[in-house]
Amino acid sequence: MKKLILSIILCFLAITSFSQVRGIVKDDTGNVLVGANVVWKGTNHGTTTDANGSFALNRCDETDYLVTSFVGFKNDTTFCKDIDYVEVKLSSEVAVVDAVVVKASRPGRFKPKDVANIEVITTTELCRAACCNLGESFSTNPSVDVDYSDAATGAKQIKLLGLSGSYVQMLTENVPAFRGAAAPFSLGYIPGTWMHSIQVSKGAATVKNGYESITGQINVEYLKPQLDEELDMNLFIDSHLKIEANVEGNYHFNDALSTGLLGHYENMWMEHDGNGDGFMDMPKVQQYDFMNRWMYKKDHYVMQAYVKALQEDRNGGQTEDAHHSMHRQDTVNQLYKINIESERYEGVIKNAYIFDEIHNTNVALILAGSIHKMNSLYGVRTYDVDNNNAYAQLMFETEFTPSHSISTGLSFNHDCYNEHWTLLPNLVKDPDENIGGAYAQYTFNYDDRLVIMAGIRGDYSDLYGAFVTPRAHLKWSVSDLLKLRFSAGKGYRTPRPMPDYHTLLASSRDIIVDDNLKQEEAWNYGATASFDIDIFEKCLLINLEYYYTNFLNQVITDVDSDIHQVHFCNLDGISYSHTFQIDATYPFFEGFSLLGAFRYNDVKYTINGVLRDKPLTSRYKGLVTATYKTPLEIWQFDLTLQINGDGRMPDGFGTFDAYPILNAQILKWFRWGNIYIGGENLTNFKQKNPIVGYDDPWGPDFDATMIYGPIDGIMVYAGIKWKLTK
Repeated sequence: MKKLILSIILCFLAITSFSQVRGIVKDDTGNVLVGANVVWKGTNHGTTTDANGSFALNRCDETDYLVTSFVGFKNDTTFCKDIDYVEVKLSSEVAVVDAVVVKASRPGRFKPKDVANIEVITTTELCRAACCNLGESFSTNPSVDVDYSDAATGAKQIKLLGLSGSYVQMLTENVPAFRGAAAPFSLGYIPGTWMHSIQVSKGAATVKNGYESITGQINVEYLKPQLDEELDMNLFIDSHLKIEANVEGNYHFNDALSTGLLGHYENMWMEHDGNGDGFMDMPKVQQYDFMNRWMYKKDHYVMQAYVKALQEDRNGGQTEDAHHSMHRQDTVNQLYKINIESERYEGVIKNAYIFDEIHNTNVALILAGSIHKMNSLYGVRTYDVDNNNAYAQLMFETEFTPSHSISTGLSFNHDCYNEHWTLLPNLVKDPDENIGGAYAQYTFNYDDRLVIMAGIRGDYSDLYGAFVTPRAHLKWSVSDLLKLRFSAGKGYRTPRPMPDYHTLLASSRDIIVDDNLKQEEAWNYGATASFDIDIFEKCLLINLEYYYTNFLNQVITDVDSDIHQVHFCNLDGISYSHTFQIDATYPFFEGFSLLGAFRYNDVKYTINGVLRDKPLTSRYKGLVTATYKTPLEIWQFDLTLQINGDGRMPDGFGTFDAYPILNAQILKWFRWGNIYIGGENLTNFKQKNPIVGYDDPWGPDFDATMIYGPIDGIMVYAGIKWKLTK
């Protein structure tokens, strides 16, 4: 009986293998193309490439020719008779006819055919707004919110599935990044012009990158040194007299070795106090950022590496003439100032050896390290931290057949914290942590119609002991019209109250941190349905999503129990998040596309035995964004309207109402680059009295952290980009 079952399995695998053609699609510089179309010539039988540029397609009796296409590239036709594996390279050269250049561009945002619910944001989408950094890259995105965390430091935080960014795993080039002390200001540490793409993965993510993802992952891909040799420059200025300058250049030593240099400078040098409360609406920030990256590919060996250095000086608080607006001048003559000085150094090297391209069999070693130093002053209280991190991952991947693949690996993470503070007696120092782990992940793919991915990892922490992280995904393409995805998985997180939330010091509240905080632990479940509906020979894309996050352990930031305290404590009760979203995209006519989205958030946790709405969280969000390009793509017009719903403030501060934000931009293309002009918050909505007790910052009621909306009003900007290609 066992031999019979084994024979059946082997026959099934053999039939599956020989009846399919597998391959990979790349551009003419060697980069894989995600979402490329692969179709049997003259038929409707086809598929698209996954996140690795790979595809698997059942053979067709009608033809042996495969046609591969991707927006912005020339089509390719490949003869595949008696061939099981092909590598397709698409040329990005444009066609020239009578001096008329015909061009095409990649879509701004799209969902690849992955089993997980992933959205890819390309440079086309990033050009639709003033994306000066990562934090400003989601203004046209229906899934990700970016909010100010206080009215004094300018710190921003991501919200995904209704929960704060501490539950989102941040990655750069699929390497965990910006953990601990770097988190509060990390959205400003990646310049917008440095980004090649952003991948947003909702819900339970792959176990390859660790256990930390609870609500999802955000991965940033930097510009690649192996792209065309060119020099790009960008200058930006806004109505607050913030200036930015960026430069990026690539150089190819030969076909195997290339390097890239990226530089960034920004300076917000003027004080702005639009509401007259004596406090800057945004801090003065001066930042220098530099990156050097390398790419080497020869035969079966591939190496990528980069080093990155950043220095930032952030100054906020009262303006020099603040005494004129203060109602009480007899308390303290000294102005309330905030100063945060940061230095950050990163290094990453990724090595891979490909044993068998046909079966994608490879072994890879990733080594990464970072040093983050921060010295901060909030009034008379200081908080300084040195946060060092070391990360290593060894992984092996192979495809047994086009339908069966596996990935396994080992990882190690070391976090070191050296904290110092004054006038903060209630803090508890977090010790260092070392975590080692191993994972295995299996993927079954039946003709891209049914894909199942199941993974499990086990880790051991010298703080919390051993723990297990299971995750699973299923994608079912019911038809060309409907695709369903389901996911379930667990996530963990080590709480670091002060490194993560030190901006809460921008208040007079006492900081209370309980002893023996538990490791945060949560389950996440998700279900999505995607519809591709042909209407008037155009495709209407509709996406429905529901996610449920249930915390087993959570560290609560309690700002309700006592108006004069912030209390970090373990969850005693239940805590959850329900999120439902619907969005639709339709190209009404050539060059014009409209996106509409609505999301409802139900986020609650238990405080003092009572289940309550999480404060400073909008109950819903509406988004409408439109883009129009003229026929020759000389002009581009973009408009985005957000309606942010109402919510509750912490006890003692009432509630807040819904408010709109309108952004617009006009862009003019030239052969050498583009110029653009735009405006943000054109509705001029400003939160009233964002700083509680602004007239007595040294008193017991001062609080700059009660922020739910914009602090400054209308902002207009202009910029210019040059592109010099060899």
